[in-house]
Amino acid sequence: MDNSQIEIPLNKSQLEILKLFSRELDEKDYLEIKRLIVRYLAEKVTKMADQVWEEKNWNQEEMENLVNEHYRTPYNPKNQ
Repeated sequence: MDNSQIEIPLNKSQLEILKLFSRELDEKDYLEIKRLIVRYLAEKVTKMADQVWEEKNWNQEEMENLVNEHYRTPYNPKNQ
């Protein structure tokens, strides 16, 4: 396997985060910023899930069926 690094340019968000962390932050500030980002992304995912729920007209019973459904491929020892 080739261990050479692939250079991938940073996107705008990554550059902004690097700028934010370019100055020294104490641990408390770092953790709070991290929590804010995680909270934002969690809210975004929740809104997306709610939108799908509405579009599909799902109810609690259908959600329980999805939770209990098994989508895994059965084990096949020949695939080793």
